[in-house]
Amino acid sequence: MLPRDPNMLLSYVNTQLRDNYEDPADLAAAEGIPAEDLVTRLADAGYVYDEKVHQFRKK
Repeated sequence: MLPRDPNMLLSYVNTQLRDNYEDPADLAAAEGIPAEDLVTRLADAGYVYDEKVHQFRKK
């Protein structure tokens, strides 16, 4: 289960992307949620995925 707190979610997702997954879609699939839900939750907290650094960053 993904953390509900936006800051904890950001930390968890970025760690998982660094250590285990190629992109947010792979992570979302492993968590059993649509990739759009993951991206939207982080976007609502002010973060966007930066492909160059392979992590979510502040808008």
